[in-house]
Amino acid sequence: MILRDAEPADEAAWRALWAQYLAFYRVDLDPEITDFTWARLMDPQSPLKARLAVAGEVAGFAIHQHHPSTWVMGDDCYLEDLFVAPGARGTGIGRALIEDLRQIAAARGWQRLYWHTDQDNARARKLYDSFVPSDGHVRYRIGL
Repeated sequence: MILRDAEPADEAAWRALWAQYLAFYRVDLDPEITDFTWARLMDPQSPLKARLAVAGEVAGFAIHQHHPSTWVMGDDCYLEDLFVAPGARGTGIGRALIEDLRQIAAARGWQRLYWHTDQDNARARKLYDSFVPSDGHVRYRIGL
């Protein structure tokens, strides 16, 4: 398995996984949002980046961004979206993508890596709990 940054040639493979990710969460996004997300992932000036797990084909992604924090003297890394193709689950790809981001964040001097998940996502939570227990925070989001 190779872990690397997404490249323009990965667009079709990423879109296929992205569609599965959205279906998993029962989310229907306008195609323009997906187009915009891909464009930001490819923009060197954008803080939004994607790491891919390639095991013969693109089998997973970790979309992340770093940002300043009021809780530490430095930046945090937010893992916004993590997805592994259903046929590749249980092979260590999710763990590898998180470990990869942890190493990148540490190398860049970022202070913390954090993420959210659906409280009913038991399989993912089992993986996440192996890194660190939930901190008990609940997310609230207002659409504007």
